[in-house]
Amino acid sequence: MSTLYPSLEDMKVDQVLKAQSDAASKGPASAAVPVLASTVAPAPTSGVPAAEKTEPSKAAESLTLYPNLAELNDYMGLSLSSEEIQKNLGLVPAGSHALVSAASPAASSVMVAPVTGSDLGMRRAEIKPGLREIQLCKDERGKTGLKLRNIDKGLFVQLVRANSPAALVGLRFGDQILQVNGKDCAGWSTDKAKRALKKASPEKIVMVVRDRPFQRTVTMHKDSTGHVGFVIKKGQINSLVRGSSAARNGLLTNHYICEVNGQNVIGLKDKEIIDILTNAGGVLTLTIIPAVIYEHMVKKLSSGLVKSHMDHSVPDA
Repeated sequence: MSTLYPSLEDMKVDQVLKAQSDAASKGPASAAVPVLASTVAPAPTSGVPAAEKTEPSKAAESLTLYPNLAELNDYMGLSLSSEEIQKNLGLVPAGSHALVSAASPAASSVMVAPVTGSDLGMRRAEIKPGLREIQLCKDERGKTGLKLRNIDKGLFVQLVRANSPAALVGLRFGDQILQVNGKDCAGWSTDKAKRALKKASPEKIVMVVRDRPFQRTVTMHKDSTGHVGFVIKKGQINSLVRGSSAARNGLLTNHYICEVNGQNVIGLKDKEIIDILTNAGGVLTLTIIPAVIYEHMVKKLSSGLVKSHMDHSVPDA
């Protein structure tokens, strides 16, 4: 796996993989003693001096760097049983240590897959570094489907209408607009930005964009009851469950949820957001924004406008 772990759970599984791989690479003598204690076969006792009987257990102890598979079966509320591991082997990204090769057949069957792998929601929610250039046009009514707002001398996307030219080119709530048709936007007021879009050519508007600089993503995993461990009220995270995946992976209160697995949920009722969370699969990537920034960005936008016109479609990966 990459050194940038999408979640704490993935980091723990990656450590197990590396420990197994290191033990297997020490040669036939070491490989004959599997790293995971659950695969260690009992040594024969007849005709072996007492002093020699303890050697294999010492070797096994020195190689057991991380919890054995039995201990990992219910790690952090996640199922890491051999059946679940086999089921999830398709999630192993290219280049990861997916299989530990050892001298014995029992050891070669020990496999551990990363918990998240190449999760689709994580890719949809990705906030990419650097800048990108986009080109959009106006629709038949002369509209781009975009509302912009000034924050701290910068220009940010306040609203993207569903099925609009702005939605089709991939603009999202919170994106920063740095240039419009070659003109720097630093210091532009909201009204000046509106006038600039109104005067722009209907056929081609070129923008330089930075992905959602005020937002960040947090990847979490549902436990056996289907929860990740946070409570929302009016779209805002207001409490965390101790020991939950949300708490372990750094989710914060006083933040609003902007996206669930890349899907915008701004303006939706809590029940609608919870339904999306429930149906989002075992891995959740939330895009969150500090409450003080969010409230400033949506100021003067009516809740009805946001709910009925904001693009809530599932983005392409």
